[in-house]
Amino acid sequence: MIIIKVDTEIELKQIEQSDSKAIFEMIDSQREYLGKWLPFVEFTKEVSDTDKFVHSVVNAPKERFEYVFVIRIKNEFVGLIGFKDTDKPNQKTEIGYWLSEKHQKQGIITKSVEKLCDFAFNKQGINRIQIKCAVGNKPSIKIPQRLGFKFEGVERDGELLTGNVCTDLEIYSKLKSDK
Repeated sequence: MIIIKVDTEIELKQIEQSDSKAIFEMIDSQREYLGKWLPFVEFTKEVSDTDKFVHSVVNAPKERFEYVFVIRIKNEFVGLIGFKDTDKPNQKTEIGYWLSEKHQKQGIITKSVEKLCDFAFNKQGINRIQIKCAVGNKPSIKIPQRLGFKFEGVERDGELLTGNVCTDLEIYSKLKSDK
């Protein structure tokens, strides 16, 4: 299991099956807040739904394995962050994240994304990282901007949100050679 220390209080711990209950409870207690931008909230109705998701991550075949981490502050679960749609032959990946409402605006995701970029570039052989944020999700959009990601454009109707509504996504990228 991999643990990435973000700072003295924040750590990214590789997801385990035993994390399912805490993840589900966070989603269940913040449906309206998280569901505004995260399509999976609508389909996460029982802890068994989260169990299936975690099982799919933990037991993914080697060629489709993605690192996903729980974000913990002083051992308390506060969110998830990880890679998705990794394309190893082309050395590129995407970072996705979400954080509980009460932990917003404290720099937790910004610092966590920065550490995950370092992990991807220096330990995983990744050359390109992208982050997609729903147009209008200003707090999320500020993260790649703060970290020097380049705005590439808008993916029209790139994600289906709760209520069967499509939203455009702003696409940001960072290369290993970017400083």
